[in-house]
Amino acid sequence: MQPGEIYLAKFPFGDVPGMKIRPVLLLTTEVGAVPEILVAYISSVIPTRILPSDLILDPAVSEFRSTNLKVPSALRLHKLATLHCSSLARYLGVVDNQTWSVAASKLKNLLKL
Repeated sequence: MQPGEIYLAKFPFGDVPGMKIRPVLLLTTEVGAVPEILVAYISSVIPTRILPSDLILDPAVSEFRSTNLKVPSALRLHKLATLHCSSLARYLGVVDNQTWSVAASKLKNLLKL
């Protein structure tokens, strides 16, 4: 598991208890004795208002084919979670270096780093 990889994972709902399987972008490698990983949420629902922390991943565009997403999706870098590695269900793909750089820049701006 490496930063920039996309997995299907059990992601927590923000407003109600429970989890849903959805694609996530790994932002870190495994951390801690009980391995956890920081991830960002990916949604197939493209928001009507794209936020500065959003990045649209369209698998029809060559640079996003390696993500193996089925439909255009929004990487929502303001929706982060720390998950146990056991919550990662299946590897999907990876973002290319340019996309990873854009995502890292957006995350730095969001967190004011």
